[in-house]
Amino acid sequence: MADLLIRGGLVVDGTGAPPRVADVAVTDGRIAGIGNGDAGSEVVDASGLVVSPGFVDIHTHYDAQLFWDPTASPSPLHGVTTVFGGNCGFTLAPAGPDHAGYLMRMMARVEGMPLAALESGLAWDWDGYASWRTRLDERIAVNAGFLIGHSAVRRAVMGEACHDAATDDQVAAMAALVREACAGGALGFSTSHAPTHNDGDGEPVPSRAASPDELLALAAAVRDVEGTTLELILAGCLNGFTEDEVDLMARMSLSGRRPVNWNVLGVSAMNPGAHESQLRASDVAAERGARVVALTLPHTTKIRLSFLSGFVFDGLPGWRPVMALPPEERMRALADRETRRRLAEGASSEEAGVLRGLANWGRLQLVETFAPENGAFEGQRVSDVVQAKGGGDPFDVLLDVVLADELRTGLSPGGMEATAEDWKLRADVWRDPRTVVGGSDAGAHVDMMCGAIYSTALLAHGVREHEVITLEDAVHQLTDVPARLYGLRDRGRIAEGWAADLVLFDPARVGYRPERTRADLPGGAARLYAEADGVEGVFVNGTRIVDGGDFTGATPGTLLSSGRDTETAPLGG
Repeated sequence: MADLLIRGGLVVDGTGAPPRVADVAVTDGRIAGIGNGDAGSEVVDASGLVVSPGFVDIHTHYDAQLFWDPTASPSPLHGVTTVFGGNCGFTLAPAGPDHAGYLMRMMARVEGMPLAALESGLAWDWDGYASWRTRLDERIAVNAGFLIGHSAVRRAVMGEACHDAATDDQVAAMAALVREACAGGALGFSTSHAPTHNDGDGEPVPSRAASPDELLALAAAVRDVEGTTLELILAGCLNGFTEDEVDLMARMSLSGRRPVNWNVLGVSAMNPGAHESQLRASDVAAERGARVVALTLPHTTKIRLSFLSGFVFDGLPGWRPVMALPPEERMRALADRETRRRLAEGASSEEAGVLRGLANWGRLQLVETFAPENGAFEGQRVSDVVQAKGGGDPFDVLLDVVLADELRTGLSPGGMEATAEDWKLRADVWRDPRTVVGGSDAGAHVDMMCGAIYSTALLAHGVREHEVITLEDAVHQLTDVPARLYGLRDRGRIAEGWAADLVLFDPARVGYRPERTRADLPGGAARLYAEADGVEGVFVNGTRIVDGGDFTGATPGTLLSSGRDTETAPLGG
């Protein structure tokens, strides 16, 4: 008799094969059979539901959150059973407690993790990568693996000089740390040269000071450990690759003998040539025997702005000093007429560049308000509020709303909605072997977005609403494709002997709910949180962690280790 029998569901096995109605039997956390099950100690009726492998999210920043939230919420509510952290060169280890202050401020600035949560929710008592990592063993609800991040490695080796060029000896010491971390379970190495990545002091993050030779040396450091990989973001990931960047990614892949995954590839029908130009990096790498894969989003990302975080607003001319003030002082400044005049002038000046569009204050949408007097305006644009109040300057009206909400007002800059052509083009890119679907960034930028919805967004919009991808192909992109890229052993498919990471969802209802603010982080910090619809059950290693939209409290997740839980992915694709 099986431990668990999931009866009568539409099995979509992750391989892309056509769905079929079948029972799935689970014993000792593994799939024991697929077909007609006889009996189980626990029987779950899956009639009318899809039974798929658990979704694999290869780009998260749950490195900190898992210490206070073993569920990695809300990702499992959206069907995710395996997460990878440590992306973009940002990890909490191997730098130890002597560097805690710097790393916390860096993570708060570059990844939008509230500083209060990092200070209150982490002990900062590890003395290296292995001692940090093992603190999560047998304590998590999801399967979780982590890369080792370049900026923390640089800080550990170079200390306060981490923004300088490294000597040969320092590069050798960094490579030794990367090898040691991978031997101790890290799943690979990540780095960033993105111009948008600055630390808590406004300086470029340490990894941005690395030379190409340093990057090649650290990429090479992973190659002697089975089941490792490489991940990065370069300036060209955002602005278009230079020939040097295309060459660098291929050389890093060859140095490490591993695939290189870069983020993130945007797709738009208004400029279809842009993504093809970016994907050329994969073609060049393949010609040289290397492998470069683009991470691409399955949905339209909508960011939320606020005067509490100040992020993006602080890029407007003359705004940074005001946005850097403590909240109470910032509120006093924003109530001052002269300060308002100066900020408005700065925002509308030519110096503001691409951010100048924000100065069309009437277009901003109030997506979430908090003060009772603002409740009627939630969901409206500032121009609607101006009209309701009988007139006034839109910037003054906006700031009056923001001050009543104690700066917490959630604001959307708006923009063009995705068209049918956009969705069709996206689906073509999802299926392209040069890409992998993901980019949730879950655990990061928690005041701006909730990227954990990426999986239910793909199923709701790509499969059901726009019909640009089949159910079996969408599941394949969410499960088997990322699992194979990162070399996960026995995960990503429903197959006999494989781990019983499973999702039960209603294809007619699956989707995501609006983002709302929750003040549930350590230190009283808040985040944006979106629940799911239609995800009825999630199992990790055969144990149910989500039941009807609620967490069960079980923590059956595996802390993934290189080699034991992963194998080296081929360069041949």
